[in-house]
Amino acid sequence: MNGRRQAGLLSAVLVVVGLTGSVRAMVVVPADFNEMVAASQAIAHGRVVDVQSYETAGRRTIESLVTVQVVEAIKGAPGGTAYFKLPGGQVGRYRRVMIGAPQCARGDEVVLFLKGNAPAVPMPFGLTQGLYRVSRDARGQATVLPMVNLGADRVVRGDPARRPLELAAFTTLVRTIVD
Repeated sequence: MNGRRQAGLLSAVLVVVGLTGSVRAMVVVPADFNEMVAASQAIAHGRVVDVQSYETAGRRTIESLVTVQVVEAIKGAPGGTAYFKLPGGQVGRYRRVMIGAPQCARGDEVVLFLKGNAPAVPMPFGLTQGLYRVSRDARGQATVLPMVNLGADRVVRGDPARRPLELAAFTTLVRTIVD
């Protein structure tokens, strides 16, 4: 066979292989806030006091165990200390990052929506969706920025109606949904 014929045959084989292969995609739709509150076994406001990363699955992946000093239990009984795991972390010179998974550091103030039953270590509901960061202004006023506009019928990215809520108003909202 000459070179031109081989190139044509190779191109035809690649086209056939390309057409028979399947294409897959994943779309994650945020859960409704009421659904997230109902499905979470524990909801708590607290401060991250420790993050320990470790290797799992025969050293093929890294997870992090996060320890939170509970300031206020909103749902369930997490006790004075809550633990949860996150995919990703750093062990020695190896770092693993999972897109869509939050990262925590000592001192972070958070409101957690934890899902998972013992003996398994819980994870935040929907990863990033179940971890709300608490911000404090110069006066010490605590606010939470919800992922979506809580009163909206649909999720709109960059919705200007999405505003920070005072932490007390946010926890009251969660408690009304729990009851």
